[in-house]
Amino acid sequence: MPSETTGVIADRYATALFDLADGQSVLDQVAGDLKSLKAMIRDSADLNRLLDSPALKRAEQGKAVAALSDAAQFHGLTKNFLGLVASHRRLNSLPAMIRAFLGLLAKKRGEVSAQVTSAAALSQSQLDALVSSLKSACGGNVAVDVAVDPSLLGGMVVKVGSRMVDSSLKTKLQHLKLAMKGVG
Repeated sequence: MPSETTGVIADRYATALFDLADGQSVLDQVAGDLKSLKAMIRDSADLNRLLDSPALKRAEQGKAVAALSDAAQFHGLTKNFLGLVASHRRLNSLPAMIRAFLGLLAKKRGEVSAQVTSAAALSQSQLDALVSSLKSACGGNVAVDVAVDPSLLGGMVVKVGSRMVDSSLKTKLQHLKLAMKGVG
């Protein structure tokens, strides 16, 4: 869980990037880059070690981030932003910066942001039905961020703002276990 200081730093960096991207009319490109990067961070243990390693020097982190940006064909603004973050030794705050940027973008577009974690990957028809349900429940556009967590065993957890609906099998089993302990 990010600390309050990390959150403040992430918000500042995200706001600066958002303002630059908006001023250059490249919000969609930068948002696409950051979503790709977010998926890479989620799926790569090596990338996580790069972001969190205090042993790597600034120059090494900068070279690694530049190579990643080139390989992923990120927009120049995204590449420069990642280089700046690396040079200031803030790569460990990058996931929070991405969340803050995407939150600013959703707010600008009048979207509500929803985080959905399911036990298995959702099919396109399941995702469409979920988005439709969330739109009618929230009364507007919904930006859905989907993740998979097999430890849920079944079902899903949906967070919209400060509201959370947890229909995962893991949580249901935990509640059942607690209830059975109380019956004795």
